[in-house]
Amino acid sequence: MADITIYQKPTCTTCKEVYQALKEAGVDFDAVDYFTDPIPKAKLKELIQKIGLPVEELIRKKDQLFGDLRLGEKKLTEGQWLDLLAIYPDLLQRPIVEKGEKAIVARPARKIREFLIVAETVAPETPKAVNPSA
Repeated sequence: MADITIYQKPTCTTCKEVYQALKEAGVDFDAVDYFTDPIPKAKLKELIQKIGLPVEELIRKKDQLFGDLRLGEKKLTEGQWLDLLAIYPDLLQRPIVEKGEKAIVARPARKIREFLIVAETVAPETPKAVNPSA
């Protein structure tokens, strides 16, 4: 399994740009088409926590479906939003790129370059050896 995962819709222009940028950067990554392989609700919640934004910030409010469902008129809980995202993946901002304990919505696509640099510098700490004779 790769260190980086991109959750995308392969026909999305921004997703294509981010996918290409990851390839050009030479990083090992997994690509998940969340329209054919839906993101489980627990994973969605984890990604939202890693992004550090409320779930409402990850909703595509300009999407026609958002208007059709009259979501702008409703006050939904995080759980209700997650349920909707599981049913209607088009409502989720994309692409989402995850590396370790961090994730971003790579929109615009140029955000991926900065994310890759930051993700490289924020490597998890390795445990220090304990000297039992000290």
